[in-house]
Amino acid sequence: MRLGFTIQEAYVILLVGLSLLAAGATFYGQWALKKVSSLQQRYRLQIVNSRVRMAWWLIVVFTIGFAVGIPTLLFFFAIISFFLLREFIAITPTKPTDHYALVIAFYLAIPVQYVAIGFDLPEIYTLFIPVYLFLVLPVVTALSKDTDRYLERVAKVQWGVMLCVYCVSHAPAIAMLDLTRYNSSGPLLMLFFLLVVFVSDFSAAIASSMIGKKTVGFNAGRTVAGTAIGCACGFLAGAAMYWITPFRFWQALLMALAVVISGVLGDLVFNCVRRSMGAERLAGEGDVYITRGLLARLAPLTFAAPVFYHLTVIFFITFKDAF
Repeated sequence: MRLGFTIQEAYVILLVGLSLLAAGATFYGQWALKKVSSLQQRYRLQIVNSRVRMAWWLIVVFTIGFAVGIPTLLFFFAIISFFLLREFIAITPTKPTDHYALVIAFYLAIPVQYVAIGFDLPEIYTLFIPVYLFLVLPVVTALSKDTDRYLERVAKVQWGVMLCVYCVSHAPAIAMLDLTRYNSSGPLLMLFFLLVVFVSDFSAAIASSMIGKKTVGFNAGRTVAGTAIGCACGFLAGAAMYWITPFRFWQALLMALAVVISGVLGDLVFNCVRRSMGAERLAGEGDVYITRGLLARLAPLTFAAPVFYHLTVIFFITFKDAF
């Protein structure tokens, strides 16, 4: 481990740092919410508070990853995928004839994906959903003999499984990577990834609430200036934490940049999905429950997780001798 820290000491440092950040943000969010008067400013502060709640859940993930073990971590993310997929399906029109396709999506795709990760079978969890399930779902829907909006219905279930199960599952899959040759560990690399995503997203939310100015078109809770500041903060967080990763300093910068950019694109896609389905009437980022509003809270992670995972596998495992 760089800087002379053991893996356990690095974990404690990150945990204490995140706890202090979450405590300070909790105080700011509650204090600022009492001071604002405009509805837009109040909405943006509600987003900040939702990100603070995610910080405390991130601390739970930290603890699970190191104290409880990988199986519990996988179970935690499987539950997250279940609720995320449930929310996605809730805003997409389905019919009773889609019942069996949805059963497969919820009760086959999620267990198989996470069990494959638990047994460290990348040849299964990287191909099962985008190849085999992608082909099975249209067949199951076709057997219902209901051709009304057939392609649209199939595509929505496929897209939901891809984003909510396949993409999200790559976050705990990072923890399964063997990085001993770099004097690092998969769980620490997963925490590096989660912190870059969180710091970028949280900084964008808090900067948007404080600075205001021009709103991003696809997200009323974000401003252009806030998004730029969030990207910069995520980039700097990656630079500050490079010592817990297998990356050199410049490599950590590039990986953090990839995470930040893909996170913004994930936020773009999910907000477009929610808006196209009229999801403003459903739970949003200000909702107090962790199992509601997940589409808004975890949007950056869905795109960033597979990008970060595959970049790491390609450059630091498959072609490790070249770098």
